[in-house]
Amino acid sequence: MPRSTASSKTPDATAVGTPGDTRQRIITAAREEFARYGIAGARVDRLAKQARTSKERVYAHFSSKEALYQHVAEQELTALVEATRLDTADLPGYAGILFDHFTAHPEHYRLITWGRLELADSDPDANPLQTTITRKIAQLRDAQRTGLLDPSWDPVDVLALINQIATTWSGQPEIAAAAAEYATNTSADARRTALVTAVERLFPRPS
Repeated sequence: MPRSTASSKTPDATAVGTPGDTRQRIITAAREEFARYGIAGARVDRLAKQARTSKERVYAHFSSKEALYQHVAEQELTALVEATRLDTADLPGYAGILFDHFTAHPEHYRLITWGRLELADSDPDANPLQTTITRKIAQLRDAQRTGLLDPSWDPVDVLALINQIATTWSGQPEIAAAAAEYATNTSADARRTALVTAVERLFPRPS
């Protein structure tokens, strides 16, 4: 008698993306652990407990804590790049998108910041964030060639200034706390409007 198709297909406990996937639980727990404690401060036993697994299973999937961080950081960066695509014809709008993303996902900003602090001596060519920056600089340079952006600016300065303005509140929580208490308008919308206006004055949209 032939075997039942249904009985021969058992759930794959290691399939990526399934609720019971140990690897995915490790990644999810690691994302929270690294965002909160950084690389040096993260503890594999703590994230293993959060992932409902063992340290041994964590190391079976990832060779080291640093390798696990790199995997998580690359995932987060991919999500960041997809959500914050650079529109060289609307740099103020791009600044607003950055603000929105980091307001909604503060863990992305913290993960990137920990990597900057703790992996400062790593190979820049192996850093996916560096690749993204290089691509955006090239986009800005192309915008200058086509007349969308003032050619008197160095594209590196343009990107640095926009990123700095857009992440002011994420990178300076003490000022964000002061704004929430002392600003004339304490809303997040007011902060967003201020930074978009600042970028508009520096790099106005083409008329």
